[in-house]
Amino acid sequence: MSNSVYSPGTVPGRLSQDEYAKNFSDINPVLTPHEALVESDRCYFCYDAPCVAACPTEIDIPLFIRQISTGTPRAAAKTIFDSNILGGMCARSCPTENLCEGACVRETAEAEPVEIGRLQRFATDTIMQEKIHPYQRVPETGKKIAVIGAGPAGLACSHRLAMYGHNVEIFEKKSFLGGLNETGIATYKTVNNFAQKEIDWLLQIGGIKVHLNSPIKNMEDWKSIVHNYDAVFLGVGLNDVNSLQLDSNCITEAVHFIEDLRQASNYETIPIGKNVIVIGGGMTAIDAGVQSKLLGSENVTIAYRRSRSDMGASEHEINLALKTGVNLITNAVPLGTTGELPNTKLKLGRTEIVNGRIRHTDETIELPFDQIFLAIGQKLGWDLETLEMNGGKIVVTASGETNIPKVWAGGDCTNRGDDLTVTAVAQGRDSAEDIHRRLSN
Repeated sequence: MSNSVYSPGTVPGRLSQDEYAKNFSDINPVLTPHEALVESDRCYFCYDAPCVAACPTEIDIPLFIRQISTGTPRAAAKTIFDSNILGGMCARSCPTENLCEGACVRETAEAEPVEIGRLQRFATDTIMQEKIHPYQRVPETGKKIAVIGAGPAGLACSHRLAMYGHNVEIFEKKSFLGGLNETGIATYKTVNNFAQKEIDWLLQIGGIKVHLNSPIKNMEDWKSIVHNYDAVFLGVGLNDVNSLQLDSNCITEAVHFIEDLRQASNYETIPIGKNVIVIGGGMTAIDAGVQSKLLGSENVTIAYRRSRSDMGASEHEINLALKTGVNLITNAVPLGTTGELPNTKLKLGRTEIVNGRIRHTDETIELPFDQIFLAIGQKLGWDLETLEMNGGKIVVTASGETNIPKVWAGGDCTNRGDDLTVTAVAQGRDSAEDIHRRLSN
């Protein structure tokens, strides 16, 4: 939980239990069987399938939609899981408007793409609710692989390696598995503890041993793992955050706020300010802003240093925030705070972009606040002198290899990561395939 000092205007229990239940209900409920049949019938089954090319895990989308249309959603789920074992979470959290649905021919022609994400959820939920795991391990190979980090990349890598008969041991520093699937995705996108249910389902493959509360603390730990395992996969994510010097105790990292909310059993226990400011322009900023409103904050403002078109969040998510009542101020950077609690204000300086660079203007504005969330990016915060790094991230090849023999990496911690669950899954899966090839030679 956060260690922030709360102002008098930051309190828990702003809403009734019924209001919390309504606000944090499923934002995209699963399709009914009839709705899924109707929606699947909209697919053109394009011969060149631009939706597949737009999917980082290259799911055979036309095939699984056709399988739904013919009344075989379990087969559709298997098609999805063959490419993306975390297809259930990706159906809930992927920015489909920028990926598969953005490439859909119906989007180009009608601005109404096939609802690929909801169809994917329909298929994957069908098989998971029946507690069916469609994979079995082949005979054990005797090989042992260490996976450090249990986020999407580490879980995808672990499942694929276990399926091939290898023995996998996951080392996770937290007390639970899931990584950003569990701590970094808005609660209303993954209701009813879905992230953990998906993990429990994934682990049914067998052959995966989990070590919780087990960080790699020093070079001695690292060298021991590399020495004692046939291969190592690093899926440690970005486990530190960028900071901003502001003279206020009422500041919380947005990722910590989202994690606290995801882990809470009662939303009434989460304190939220009357006036909340979120600094940043990515998906984390949007999730923090929207959930602040859903918790009962009266005034929520997202402040971003560049223009709206430069924001890392998708246009769909930005519009969701605006519809929820979040205010958006672009071309503004924090300069400092004024006043004392409970009458504090954040001073923002207006900016303009000149030749691609931010330039400060003389214009300033002040906003009252009693809580500030920082969402200005994350960093690895995990350094091993033997690993080749670039820009604070691990350098890997297309197959995930690092410069250290028998060590692979994938997901946000690498120079090929892009802060998407689906990309992390693809990289974990591809590294597992490469590790398997090497161990089979």
